[in-house]
Amino acid sequence: MTGRLCLLAVVLATAAVQCLAAMPGYAIWAGVVLAAVLVSLPILKTSRPWQVLWPLWAAVLGLVLAAARIEYRLADELSQGNENRVSRVVLRVASLVKLNPDSRHFEAEVISSQPAGVPSRIFVSWVAPGKTGPYGRFGQEPADFPDLIPGQIWRMALTLKKPHGARNPHAFDFEAYMFAQGLRATGSVRGTPQYLGDQAWASLSIVAQRARHYVREAMRPHLDGMRYGAVLLALAIGDQASVGAGDWQVFNRTGITHLVSISGSHITMIAALGGMAMLWIWRRLRFRGRALAERMPAQIAAAIAALWVAWLYCLLAGWGVPARRTFLMLAVVAVAHVVRLPLNSSRLLCMVVFAVVMLDPWALFASGFWLSFGAVYVLMASSSWAGQRLRAAAMTRTRRMLSFLHSASRLQLAITVALMPFLALIFHQISIVSPLANTYAIPVISLVVTPLSLLLAAAAFVPGLEWLAASLAWLGHASLDLMMGPTVWLAELGPASFDVAEAPWWLMALALCGLLLAVMPYGFPARRCAWLLMLPALCWRPERPPQGGWDLFALDVGQSSAIVVQTARHALLFDTGLRTSAASDEGARTVWPFMQSAGIKKLDVMVISHADIDHAGGVRSVLESVPVGQSYSSFDLSAYLRREAGLLGKPQEMPRLPLAMSSCERGGAWSTDEVEFQFLWPLKSSRPDPSARRNDQACVLLIRGRHHSLLLTSDIGHAQEASLLDRGLGRVDVVMAAHHGSRYSSSPGFVSRVQAGHVLVQAGLWNRYGHPSPEVQRRWQDAGARFWRTDLQGAILARSRSSGLQVDSTRQRYRRYWQGR
Repeated sequence: MTGRLCLLAVVLATAAVQCLAAMPGYAIWAGVVLAAVLVSLPILKTSRPWQVLWPLWAAVLGLVLAAARIEYRLADELSQGNENRVSRVVLRVASLVKLNPDSRHFEAEVISSQPAGVPSRIFVSWVAPGKTGPYGRFGQEPADFPDLIPGQIWRMALTLKKPHGARNPHAFDFEAYMFAQGLRATGSVRGTPQYLGDQAWASLSIVAQRARHYVREAMRPHLDGMRYGAVLLALAIGDQASVGAGDWQVFNRTGITHLVSISGSHITMIAALGGMAMLWIWRRLRFRGRALAERMPAQIAAAIAALWVAWLYCLLAGWGVPARRTFLMLAVVAVAHVVRLPLNSSRLLCMVVFAVVMLDPWALFASGFWLSFGAVYVLMASSSWAGQRLRAAAMTRTRRMLSFLHSASRLQLAITVALMPFLALIFHQISIVSPLANTYAIPVISLVVTPLSLLLAAAAFVPGLEWLAASLAWLGHASLDLMMGPTVWLAELGPASFDVAEAPWWLMALALCGLLLAVMPYGFPARRCAWLLMLPALCWRPERPPQGGWDLFALDVGQSSAIVVQTARHALLFDTGLRTSAASDEGARTVWPFMQSAGIKKLDVMVISHADIDHAGGVRSVLESVPVGQSYSSFDLSAYLRREAGLLGKPQEMPRLPLAMSSCERGGAWSTDEVEFQFLWPLKSSRPDPSARRNDQACVLLIRGRHHSLLLTSDIGHAQEASLLDRGLGRVDVVMAAHHGSRYSSSPGFVSRVQAGHVLVQAGLWNRYGHPSPEVQRRWQDAGARFWRTDLQGAILARSRSSGLQVDSTRQRYRRYWQGR
């Protein structure tokens, strides 16, 4: 027991260091070690001191090791003088290249750079010359790129930047992901790179990534044109980049996402097949007149073979956290079997968790770490759920096989159901149809589609077996297509899933206790009441403003705009962010996930200030995700959506429209929850001026609560600001600086008149427009306003209450050490 406590102490200490807002200095760590020594002295006088001291010093060791590794990685950073400047870099392609029609993305190992000060690993983006626009290359041929293969050496001119991503409440942390991967800078290719050579055997990682590349290239000709060809590729080599966003939405709503990625069950199945094959062969082979089984037991040979097969498949799959966990668990079991070491489930789990964290302390960042080990815990706990028959009836081989498949499917389904609350807390969604979908999806994908995908990968490599590879591709795709028919139907049902808001930590801890109680053996006290501990977190609804109060969320959407305003019972969205490509926009990537975490199930009002793509680009995704009662815009929203559908190549696919659509005009007003909303711009006009700039006709909304006021200015300029002042605009507590802080807005007269206490700017870091203008920022600050920027501080939250106006930012509230020292 002491050994297991020591292993867990190291893991928990590592997790504690990962939660630090900033790394302490060496004096602090020295103080921690000294405190541990002082605590140890009185414990030494007890009867059994080592039962306490070993775990204590294991925790101290975990703290020190984690801190040392973090400091080492923090030191490998891009120098300040190289940021947003072109550097000449000689690099080695170090990962499977992500293929897009007009770009390539990959990880690279830096060999040399000029000037110096470039990290050892960077993430490179190579975009084709010529701007394709936010609607991609629809109707055009893909851009022409040279073959990029792991191990190749290139000389590139790169514009390097430190990793920077959007920071929104309860959302994906891109900077944490990059830090965990050891990618300490991003680089954009400039000019034409020069190929220098190839180092195919530079390292084991390069060899594995190169093998993945060749497997993908061998499989692609047989999968081109197949609706779910990307899924077959993902099951074979773990390359999920080609799976469409629409398919991921179907998988999430039906709860079968875990089946589409290479999981521990897939690796174990392949390892078992390799082990059984070796067992059969080893028992029949002879050498110099003696059976090989006499020299080495067939079970040991089978264990070694299974471990080799698992290791090769894990490398082919990309060596992710689930793959590492599965391989290490199989390795521990195999070694224990070979050396005849008794090993129970708790020892096995503790050893593997310890090994995974020691290999990669940042594995704790990945949701796959928690889901993977959670699934294993449920699997191990299931062995004590029910007893065994004292005398089993004799069964034929066929019945034994059917019984095994039935038990395996039931167990996988139990894991899926048990992890549903955990999935809800991570992804803010619960699939109601998940048990039904997994009932047929588990055997089809695990026992049919995945083996066929692997056989396809093997056959595609062998010359002369093209016919077999084509047949396997057709059979695997036909099986998957047949399974996806009812799955898509289930995903399209209204009650297929429901959203779960972000719960406070104490409710999440209570839900975790409920999950642990639910997997206890049958007969355990209060086991059937475990779900009662989970319900508070699953049914949690975040606190809403009181009557007359409001909450504002200026989301971090880069160089675009998206603002959510909540009152006591209603929600308003002002602009929907930027469309970045045909398959990605801020509506789907940021706005809707935030609304899920905030418990917003419908929009009472949506305002699209004007038709620029950085303000209206996400409207389609928002309309597809959430019902909208009333929309206001300064343009014809229906015509905009029809035009966008044509540009996306989907002229017949229109999203669900708001129940009512109106123009935003000065004088339009309404009141809800004792909060008044009034449009101040544009002016009413019987005939709109076609020559007017869209920015000049953008909607401007004034919100007045019982205690404070808020002005949303969109992209208006000096002239429109002067018109608002002429029409009586006075003091406002919070102002969204017009046009992302452009120098053509926020005129001196406007700034002095509104006397804002807080000014918010939504802008992208290093944007090409120079927003916000330093002159504008100084002007607001000189007028006494506090200046908030989403590019530096992340999403900004303002709360209007009777006790005062509270303004905070995501980067301040959830600060972590990888954001910078």
